[in-house]
Amino acid sequence: MSELESLRSQIEKTTLQILDLLNERGRIAQEIGKLKEMQGVKRFDPVQERKLLNMIADHNEGPFTTSTVQHIFKQIFKASLELQEDDHRQALLVSRKKKPDDTIVSIHGENIGDGKAHFIMGPCAVESYDQVKAVAQALKKQGLKLLRGGAFKPRTSPYDFQGLGLDGLKILKQVADEEGLAVVSEILNPYDMEAALDYVDVIQIGARNMQNFELLKVAGAVRKPVLLKRGLAATIEEFMYAAEYIHAQGNDQIILCERGIRTYEKATRNTLDISAVPILKKETHLPVVVDVTHSTGRKDLLLPATKAAIAIGADAVMAEVHPDPAVALSDSAQQMDIQQFNEYMDEVKAFASKIEKEAANA
Repeated sequence: MSELESLRSQIEKTTLQILDLLNERGRIAQEIGKLKEMQGVKRFDPVQERKLLNMIADHNEGPFTTSTVQHIFKQIFKASLELQEDDHRQALLVSRKKKPDDTIVSIHGENIGDGKAHFIMGPCAVESYDQVKAVAQALKKQGLKLLRGGAFKPRTSPYDFQGLGLDGLKILKQVADEEGLAVVSEILNPYDMEAALDYVDVIQIGARNMQNFELLKVAGAVRKPVLLKRGLAATIEEFMYAAEYIHAQGNDQIILCERGIRTYEKATRNTLDISAVPILKKETHLPVVVDVTHSTGRKDLLLPATKAAIAIGADAVMAEVHPDPAVALSDSAQQMDIQQFNEYMDEVKAFASKIEKEAANA
């Protein structure tokens, strides 16, 4: 064996030794991560990292410079931290790593998450029987089955219309039964949950309540689907943890809803984080809905936002419809009237059909 081959053989042997030691270090880091999680301690410890870097500087004898070796170890520290975070995500019940198959939520014959586009439509707020009836009939003619409507309305101003409460739920239930639809409506207070269960088919938890942990726990204890909206300034990780609160109580029938986040942009009511759809579908096994009304706040953007949502893989789209938006008691500027709704649905259904055919032929 030549000298060159001998040195290369030593390099290979040393490389494998480094690999073994690196993986051993990774396993130790995982154990540390589990202990920190049990203790409720943050995984990143800058004091310990500085201690290790100083130790490397004190013991480095070359030929690599200390700065080079420290740079290499910083990458190892970063990878170890990511390893701990991966372990934590794997443990989440909502994680795709925990359950590789898609969760399908069945509501009145609609299978949300089955690869087809579904639609959840209705007025922003329940105002009267006649108002809800007109919208419900329009939905039924379009072949839709999911009727949304707000009976309990969390409003920014305490002087704005707050909804009809339980009476509003009763109107929704009556109309839904008459037209063969399912009711999707928001519950604000854990104490209202038991009474609301007689009238709703899907419990909606709104953006402002995404981290109302007691409400999440109560919703997780019932056996009805939950549509969970992303908070106004919530990260995707925080959104997933909110869903975990529900799942941890035993209810895995969860639908995630991207409804726009608050940014500095004023052209729209919120900023639709369209990239959240594929990220959530990659990180979780739960179906994802996009609320195009609240994310844009503009009727002229509902159609393109809906097409974007369907094209990027959303399982359903939510939008608001009112017989006469000009006299609506809430969010009048962003609701479609019946004619606009029909035109919207005709174009959206044709687009969704095209996307489904392309996916089938891919």
